[in-house]
Amino acid sequence: EAVAAEWMLEFVCSCLCRHFREENEAEFRRWRDVAQALINGFSKIPAHQKKRVYLCQLLIRIAKGKSLELQFENGQRFSPLESALSFWTLLEREEMKLEKLHEDIRRLIQIQIVAVHVENRYFKEAAEVLERLFTDSESDKALRVKLTTVIKNKDPYVPLLQSFSYSLLISKIKSYTELFMKENETNFLIQAATNHVESKGLGATALQNTSVNDVINENYKSNLETKDRFVLSIILVRVVLGHLVNSSHVNGKMQNCCLNVDFSLYWMFINCFLGLNNLHNVGEHGVPVACGRRRQRWTYQEDMELKSGVKRFGVGNWTKILVNGNFNNRTSVMLKDRWRTLCRIE
Repeated sequence: EAVAAEWMLEFVCSCLCRHFREENEAEFRRWRDVAQALINGFSKIPAHQKKRVYLCQLLIRIAKGKSLELQFENGQRFSPLESALSFWTLLEREEMKLEKLHEDIRRLIQIQIVAVHVENRYFKEAAEVLERLFTDSESDKALRVKLTTVIKNKDPYVPLLQSFSYSLLISKIKSYTELFMKENETNFLIQAATNHVESKGLGATALQNTSVNDVINENYKSNLETKDRFVLSIILVRVVLGHLVNSSHVNGKMQNCCLNVDFSLYWMFINCFLGLNNLHNVGEHGVPVACGRRRQRWTYQEDMELKSGVKRFGVGNWTKILVNGNFNNRTSVMLKDRWRTLCRIE
């Protein structure tokens, strides 16, 4: 259950990020509820999952930032954005790097905390919030003075609030989530499934159930990996769901579970794990068609760019290598796969 919960947290976090960026409110609400159930189910948040938990909590609060009647902190009169700011602070501490985007988001949240109160004509509460937000440090003094003036004038349409609008905050958060997901790619499920297959001796059985030819040339290796991932995901999902169902029955009675175990969850695992949503895009010989993108041969120059990037940034930093290199219509995943191929060749 612990293994399943950690992987599902990674999955749910990616779903929240995607639907937040796409502004799909219905799907965002659905995955918000799943995320909250998972997070509440942790007795202690695993250290390597803290950033994902903080990001989920941040997005949930930003999405409801203008709803002052909502309270996310029990017994405390914090607005959703104040609560969001606390999780943003935790995220910054985990990342240990202060980039301009981090600072921009922090300032935008602070400004919008006050702005939302002013827009709703809660001027007294806005003044109280301002006192809680800022210390007496010199770096905060200029912004604190400007926001104090905004509250006194009781005008939500001043240039400051228009320039640092809520839509700008949403835009910055979207940029952050995109970077976060690129820098935190994971193969958690494939690793867990592989370990399970090896421990149970299921490798041969699993491969017998696929229609992969015994001899596969270089052009079909990606197809083999996709089918293996599909088989392994089903194996792990069967084990996980079976365990969850069994563990939820005690003395013949159903116990409370953080999630309902049903077949929609089953397919949720598979669709997410494959990361394709294009199983129907299959050409001749069972080779998946990459959504309109033709396979293009790697050139010698691109290989040299990749090797140079790995030497400069290190293995795993595919996004940085992609941004700083000269590649022809490649993605970070393509770089990772090509590096694996080059290592095998050498």
